Amino acid sequence: MWKILSFLQKNLVWTIPVMMILGIITGYFFDMSFIKVTIVPLTFLMVYPMMVNLQIEKVLSLEGMKCQVVTQIINFGVIPFIAFGLGNYFFPDSPMIILGLLFTALLPTSGMTISWTGFAKGNVNAAIKMTVVGLVIGSLATPFYAKWLMGEVIEMPMQKIFTSIAVIVFLPMLFGYITKVLIIKYFGKEKYQNGIKQKFPVFSTLGVLGIVYVAMSLKARGIINNPMMLIDYLIPLVLLYFINFTISTVVGKLFFNRGDGIAIVYGTVMRNLSIALAIAMTAFTERGSEIAIIIAMAYIIQVQSAAWYVKFTDKIFGQL
Repeated sequence: MWKILSFLQKNLVWTIPVMMILGIITGYFFDMSFIKVTIVPLTFLMVYPMMVNLQIEKVLSLEGMKCQVVTQIINFGVIPFIAFGLGNYFFPDSPMIILGLLFTALLPTSGMTISWTGFAKGNVNAAIKMTVVGLVIGSLATPFYAKWLMGEVIEMPMQKIFTSIAVIVFLPMLFGYITKVLIIKYFGKEKYQNGIKQKFPVFSTLGVLGIVYVAMSLKARGIINNPMMLIDYLIPLVLLYFINFTISTVVGKLFFNRGDGIAIVYGTVMRNLSIALAIAMTAFTERGSEIAIIIAMAYIIQVQSAAWYVKFTDKIFGQL
């Protein structure tokens, strides 16, 4: 069982498309509306495990403030507006797709921000802080950005969005912190760091794959009737990630040392697509699966691009 879960986590670039295809097939041939009841439990399964390892105490540190401030300026002052512009250019008559692209850009950093920064031999401590700060700011700012940029064309269920974020982000964050304290109390910090800690992220993967499957199955007939929509979604997503990587790389290389520069790249490019998916599916109910398709496809590009960037890091920033 553990090997299967680890395999699924390490191969998201393949397992997510497989779940998308399975969702489309079953949703086309069967009425899958009954699986809507799984959205909330799958969401909790997706978010809670990643919160256990979140190092909330890092927010209180004032170390590396320049790096942190620049990262959040890119995250909230630049990338959301690029996503909004791309969405309006490619999907002028599809406001829900624009909103999906905006959600993809509004929730920066995930646990993989730290992992990829480590793989590329960047400043892991800076990445940890970016992950916590980006998650908190993104969770609080997303409803206001959505209302500001899309409120004229989509009726924003602000109360539902805030409720969803409270249930999806802050409640699991509290439970995760309590879980971590209890584990360290009863098993010791060393055992937590060297064994237990590594077991939580794989359970998030089950939630991610489950939500992707639900979103695809609920939207299956629309996709089958218009299969080119998936290709149409890929083009702006590729452009968004390419522009994001370019901006972050230039800023990181010109103004920061190697370690901080790499952290800035992964602290701005990696998105918390799990939480974006969860908000879409819980706050927008019937129309949530429409938003979720483009978010789900972003996983494929994000994982692939992050992996390839590691291979070129030494050429871009120089070797250690």
